[in-house]
Amino acid sequence: MSLIPSFFANRRGNNSIFSDPFALDAWDPFRDIPFPELSRENSAFVSTRVDWKETPEAHVFKADLPGLKKEEVKVEVEDDRVLQISGKRNVEKEEKNDKWHRVERSSGEFMRRFRLPENAKMDQVKAAMENGVLTVTVPKEEVKKPDVKAIEISG
Repeated sequence: MSLIPSFFANRRGNNSIFSDPFALDAWDPFRDIPFPELSRENSAFVSTRVDWKETPEAHVFKADLPGLKKEEVKVEVEDDRVLQISGKRNVEKEEKNDKWHRVERSSGEFMRRFRLPENAKMDQVKAAMENGVLTVTVPKEEVKKPDVKAIEISG
């Protein structure tokens, strides 16, 4: 009988959290819930995270795209005020003698789309990439307040 609590045992049956560097991942509260499987090829779509903040001057999008070059990313705008960020992470080349222990980094194509508000200046969108972070800036038009004309009431 093992003196090590079962939650410290990893899935390979080793009873030591010290024999596996990912042992703290061993407990999975969703293990018995049937989720559709994600392959390495389509998991990049799910894991691309984007922040969208609005400042007084612009809408600013920031996407974490580690390991990608700007040539591997596309930023497009459509006529109906849709901003689209897409790209592809290539699968790392596998050598014949390589022995993989774990694959967590995603690869494959990804795409995120955002419908922008009426005040977005779609013809002035700018994008920059630095240290694996894509920043897309969409300037805003000043919202013109309607002219109010007082009407004199007769009678």
